[in-house]
Amino acid sequence: MNISRRELLQNLSLAGAACALGAPRLTTAAAPDHSKDWDWLTGNWDVYHERLRDRLAGSTTWDKFAGKSAFWHTLGGLGNIDDNLLHLPSGMYRAFSARTYDPATNQWAIWWLDGRTAGKLDPPVRGGFTQDEGEFFGSDTWKGTPVTVRFRWHETHGKRPWWDQGFSTDDRKTWEINWRNYFTRTQAVATPIPLEAAESASAPPDWSFLVGQWRVRNRRRSADGTWEEFDSTLNNWPVMGGAGNVGDNVFHAPGGTYRGMSLRAYDGTARLWRSWWVDSRAPADFGAPLGGQFANGVGTLQNDEARSTWTLTKAGAPHWEQAVARTGGQWETNWVAEFERASA
Repeated sequence: MNISRRELLQNLSLAGAACALGAPRLTTAAAPDHSKDWDWLTGNWDVYHERLRDRLAGSTTWDKFAGKSAFWHTLGGLGNIDDNLLHLPSGMYRAFSARTYDPATNQWAIWWLDGRTAGKLDPPVRGGFTQDEGEFFGSDTWKGTPVTVRFRWHETHGKRPWWDQGFSTDDRKTWEINWRNYFTRTQAVATPIPLEAAESASAPPDWSFLVGQWRVRNRRRSADGTWEEFDSTLNNWPVMGGAGNVGDNVFHAPGGTYRGMSLRAYDGTARLWRSWWVDSRAPADFGAPLGGQFANGVGTLQNDEARSTWTLTKAGAPHWEQAVARTGGQWETNWVAEFERASA
């Protein structure tokens, strides 16, 4: 039975009222711990790829090439990132995946960002695991043709887990498998994939100041207009050889502890940084991205609703402010954060 998020919250509210009125409490099994669903992928890997040269064209020619991948958890295990380097026959490129688990739907969502088109996240695929197999579905287009996309993970707890991607143009009746890859672990603890000798940096080093672990002091405007103060932590990693970075945040807010994940990538076509955010309390999707640049040591990224400003202080510690758009073209600051390095 499918149930909407609103219906779920209503049911929880009614259940709480029933307990308060003395209704008998039903005993239910504990919910599965999905924070460990992807533990098998943690670390660094050599990846062997087989990719169909032409998709949805009746091709039987496969390009075979090498790659590397590094995987680590975010959001207390209910999110994760992998950093990827792919050696295509036509040349290497960078990419990363982001994943989040949504307890309301009991599904994982997977987004892919190709470093060559870093202004956007691909539409997600959603699904989950049954024992050692994972299956995820989504909708996209390929050269103007609507397709159903399927990701499958196989032998996830074996020595060489592998993945395939398929497209369907007939509502999942038939599938064309167009990409497979096979993973060989090289390191148990993940480290970002550095630039290789044949590469050059594809983005300015604007975010190098944020790499590492931080203690953060926050001041945030509450709904009644007063300011509340609380602590948080940030762990920030570079991805795509410095052309992106990922932040994993834990907020000890007055209303309760929650988590958040930020993604940033350099859009070389527009010469802008793009930034996405997902909140652990609503993990089904990333919000609309912000876009902007650094100038004179200040980074300003914004969209029509919000503006994010990063400033590096004389002591080398970042200062961050968020503002929201008000009528009349005015911006109102509603969050200020001061950073203190915990470790590099």
